[in-house]
Amino acid sequence: MRWLYFYKKEENANWIFMVTCSMDITFNTPALLFPAISLLLLAYTNRYLALANLIRKLHDEYMRGEKNHLLLKQIKILRVRINLVRMMQAMGVFSFSCCVITMFGVYKQWKEFNSYIFAASLLSLLASLIISLIEISQSTKALEWELSDMEELEKSNFFSDLWGGKEKKDT
Repeated sequence: MRWLYFYKKEENANWIFMVTCSMDITFNTPALLFPAISLLLLAYTNRYLALANLIRKLHDEYMRGEKNHLLLKQIKILRVRINLVRMMQAMGVFSFSCCVITMFGVYKQWKEFNSYIFAASLLSLLASLIISLIEISQSTKALEWELSDMEELEKSNFFSDLWGGKEKKDT
C-alpha cells in the first residue's frame, strides 16, 4: 500500500495530511475472500433448505386441512424469506465471481480494473450480509408470531386458569 503525504511545518508541530491511498492487489488479496464467501454460501444454502422443508411441512398441513390463523401470515413471510435468501445467494455468487475476475486481472496486470472489480466484490459481499440481516429479522418476526400463538393457547388452558385463579386468590 502506498500513501502520499503532505508535510506542513508550523512553529512547534509537524502536521501530516493524507492525500491519496493506492493499494496494490496481489493474488492473495481476493484469495482471502474465497473461504469466507464459500462458508457464507454454505450457510445460505442451509438456510434455504430449512425454509424449503418448512414450506413442505406447511403445505402438507394445509392439504390435510389443518389450518390455523397463523398459516396465511407464515406463508406470506416465508415467501419474503425465500426471496431474501435467493438475493443473498445471488450477491454471494456475484462477489465470488468478482474475486475470480480480480485474480485474472492480477494475472493480466490490469491494476485500475482490479481495484474496481475487487471493490464490487466487497460491496456485493456487504450487500449479501445486509440482506442476511434483514432475513434474520423476518425469521425472528415469524418466531414471535409462533410464540404469541402459544401464549394464547397457554392463557386458554383449563389448568393454567385454575392455577392462575389460585394465585389471584392468594394475593
